[in-house]
Amino acid sequence: MKFFLFSGFGTRTQRFIVVTVLLAACSPCLVRATVDDALSFAYEAALPYYKQGYSIRKDAWGGDLGVRDKKAVSSQLFKGNNYWFLMASDVKGATLSVHIYDDNGNLVDAESWQKGRFAGARVSPKATGTFFAIVQILKSPEDRTPWALVYGYK
Repeated sequence: MKFFLFSGFGTRTQRFIVVTVLLAACSPCLVRATVDDALSFAYEAALPYYKQGYSIRKDAWGGDLGVRDKKAVSSQLFKGNNYWFLMASDVKGATLSVHIYDDNGNLVDAESWQKGRFAGARVSPKATGTFFAIVQILKSPEDRTPWALVYGYK
């Protein structure tokens, strides 16, 4: 019994083209699912801070980066609050980094950590303003590595 999609297609080349087009049409869905998986890992990294009384925001950032690529994520932070930025990927073997900078480009992490596909940075702003979380994939078995970043405050 022939599959209905291929009835009427006589050559392997034509079938290959149809399958390739269908896979390409579905690929944005596959990429999105991977970023969603990275987001799940980022919220998992945030759980211990939630238990310490941090309010974890629903705001989240994500995407994919190549090894050694960096991305800046801006956020308005307020004097008097303490913030944790938590980054994760669903790629086993990936190594990530996140650090916080002020609007003058000064590193302002009060504390940071990195454990494989998880990373975190804490900041206690001395003044209200715009700050930048610089996220980076340090090492990965993939050409492009999905990542997600969440943050919490108290």
